[in-house]
Amino acid sequence: MMQEDFSRERLLLAVDCIVFGFDGEFLKVLLIKRGFEPEMGKWSLVGGFLQTNEVLEDAATRILSQYTGLSDIYMEQVATFSKIDRDPEDRIVSTAYYALIDIHKHSQKLSRQFSAQWFNIEDFPPLIFDHGEMVAAALKRLRTKAQTEPVGFELLPKKFTMRQLQTLYEAIWNVTLDKRNFSSKIRSFNFLEKLNEKDKSTSRKGAFLFRFDAEEYDKQERSRTTLNL
Repeated sequence: MMQEDFSRERLLLAVDCIVFGFDGEFLKVLLIKRGFEPEMGKWSLVGGFLQTNEVLEDAATRILSQYTGLSDIYMEQVATFSKIDRDPEDRIVSTAYYALIDIHKHSQKLSRQFSAQWFNIEDFPPLIFDHGEMVAAALKRLRTKAQTEPVGFELLPKKFTMRQLQTLYEAIWNVTLDKRNFSSKIRSFNFLEKLNEKDKSTSRKGAFLFRFDAEEYDKQERSRTTLNL
């Protein structure tokens, strides 16, 4: 067996977080202004380095909390990015995670220290290094995940209208869905609980509110029904 030479340049491990939010109309991504060189002042994802006493998931949680003040939110690993020249100064391998948050619920917690700002997923500025590729990969994963699991509910308030739910999925997939077909399909899964409450913010008649029934979904999850909305 050939003996490898381990006396090479250092290798740094990083974690970058793609934070998706929904404002009731558009799917958005959270970006920050990079505060150091190279590429200081340009738009970047939330990120940092893996510490010696951490596993990747712990690092992602810490980094997200540091930049946004948020914790205990939905997060999932996307992919690892390891192009040799992805960073101009060091050999850095980065693992990307995406997180889902309700913008209206958490907007006050976002740190102003890093000039955090929301951008529409279809219209965000150029990003440093390969962060644009990370966003594209995370969006692809989210769209695929939304076909089989109700991850979209992480982006909504606990109580929501059917129209809000449809608008969310239209934003995720960048499509227009038929109102009747969507309502009929989503109700057929029986993990939505219709409440005896109405949202009257947009009309006098109002629209019934719903909530996601996690317990019912857990029962149905065994059958792995595909949404196919």
